[in-house]
Order: sequence, then structure tokens, then C-alpha cells
Amino acid sequence: MKDPLMSSHGYEGGRLNLPFVGICTFAKGEYVADWNAIDADVAVLGAPYDFGCQWRSGARFGPRAIREASTLFSFGHGGAYDFEDDITYLPAETTKIVDIGDADIIHTDTINSHANIEAGVRAILKSGALPVVLGGDHSINIPCINAFDDQDPIHLVQIDAHLDFVDERHGVRYGHGNPMRRAAEKEYVTGLTQLGIRNVSSTAKEGYEQAREMGSDILSVRHLRKLGVQGVLDRVPEGKRYYVSIDIDAFDPSIAPGTGTPSHGGFQYYEVLEFLDGLSKRGTIVGIDLVEVAPDYDHSGSTSTLAAQVLMNLIGRILHNRAA
Repeated sequence: MKDPLMSSHGYEGGRLNLPFVGICTFAKGEYVADWNAIDADVAVLGAPYDFGCQWRSGARFGPRAIREASTLFSFGHGGAYDFEDDITYLPAETTKIVDIGDADIIHTDTINSHANIEAGVRAILKSGALPVVLGGDHSINIPCINAFDDQDPIHLVQIDAHLDFVDERHGVRYGHGNPMRRAAEKEYVTGLTQLGIRNVSSTAKEGYEQAREMGSDILSVRHLRKLGVQGVLDRVPEGKRYYVSIDIDAFDPSIAPGTGTPSHGGFQYYEVLEFLDGLSKRGTIVGIDLVEVAPDYDHSGSTSTLAAQVLMNLIGRILHNRAA
């Protein structure tokens, strides 16, 4: 009897492998359970932690939602051709993206949950792959940056509606309002570019002053639109190693309602994509996290799709521009 899974219509490998079929990994990449056996260009780690939220929780479900949305972009035709750039990004024959699953989260235990996230990022860095971490709330950036303590120095580029530069509030030092302050304290973080900061914020004026004193360049959405993408890129130190932290609330709630702390007046998609493309040419992007996707606040799924699309396009441009 003929195997029904084998192709009679020329399907590669005998399977169509459509986006909605199979176990869900990021971009339908290979799942690697053994963190000591990562062999890839890019390794994706989930950090489903949201105990650091001050307002609406739910970002613990972000990694699962982003993975599911990413299957839409699991290209089965040899890559993603961008006719505007006349470039095929993520060519299948030269690109390997793997998913190493989620860091273990211990309910209500911030320190050990963060330690498990840090261990995952360290394993990716040890393998030589590019770490891409799916949050979770923005506090997960703290263990991500901790994992770079034995690497060459990095410049942190944050795309966000909020400054996240609180030192301590009510005894809390490792919540989602603290990550950029914790990063600025690291000797190996040479500076910060904080882009998209706007409107009413949980950070007082003194926080902005402290951020600038500690090496931050703070720009709003309106600053970017006034300066232009290239004008903003020109302010980022050239030729450095960049760690990119993207909070989905940097985007306008009209396209990203699924987040805990939405802020009107945000970015549109191409503004961020063009900046990230330019950044990947200006230096070397060595780590990424994307945080604060809370899918329960967006029943259309557009926020998760936006997150997956930004990541797939950013990964494609990083790998292409490295090889250029």
C-alpha cells in the first residue's frame, strides 16, 4: 500500500508542512531540548515570566503566542524575497533557526526564574548562536543582560514607550520598570539608546536626568520623525556590538493593543523596521529580546503577528548584513 504521507504531487519531503500543522516552535524551526547541543545561527528562548508587572499581567503567554504567529512566516519556498530590497532574506540553504523551548519559571520566585532565563541565554552565547528571547515582561531583560558579563562590551538599544529606569520602588529592583537602570550599572554596557519614550511615564524627571548621567540618549517618537531614521542612527555609536530590547508597547496601540501598558502616539511598523535595518548595518547585533506581548488583550492576534514579523525581518537583516 502506498504511504499516504509520501508525495504524489511533488511535495518536498512528502509533506506540505503548512503553518497550522505540527508542534509549534518559532518559525517552525527545529526544537533543541539539550542546551549543550545548540548548533544554529539563531536560537530562540522563551521567557514566560510576568511577575514584574505593575499593571496588567498576561505577558507570560507572550512566547506561546509569538511562536504561533511566527508559523505564518515559516517560509517553505527557500526564504523570504523582499522585492523592494531585491534580497531573499533567511534563505533555507544557509539559515538555521532553532527553538530551545522555555526557561523554567518558578511561580512568584523572581530571582530563580531570572537565573533560569540567564542560563538559557548563556547556553546560546556559548554555542555561538544569536540569542532571541521572547518575553514575558520587560524584567526578563535583566537576566539577558547579565548573561553578557563574560562577553565583549555591548551598547543597549531599547525601543519602548517607557524609560524603565527606576532604581528601586517599594523595595522592588527587578521588576519591569527597572531593567534599563540595572543594565546601565554594568561595566560592560557602554551606553544606552532609548527610543520611543513618550507621554505620561512612571519615571520622574530625576530618573531621566540620572539616565542621561549614566550614558543614555533618550529620544521620543516625535524626535525620530523630526530627525528621520538616519538622523537617529547617526546618534548611535558606530561599529559597536548592539543588544536590542524591543517592548511591543513602543508601537501604537492601534497596531499593538495586546500589551499590559499601552501608550498612544507610538511607532508604526516601518519606522522601527527601517531603524533596525540601519542598526544591523551600523554595527553587530549580538542579542535580542522582545517583551510585553500579552495576547489576552488582543483577540485579533495582530500584536503577536506584529511581534513575530518584526523578529523574522530583523533576524533576516542581521544575517544578511553580516554576510554582506
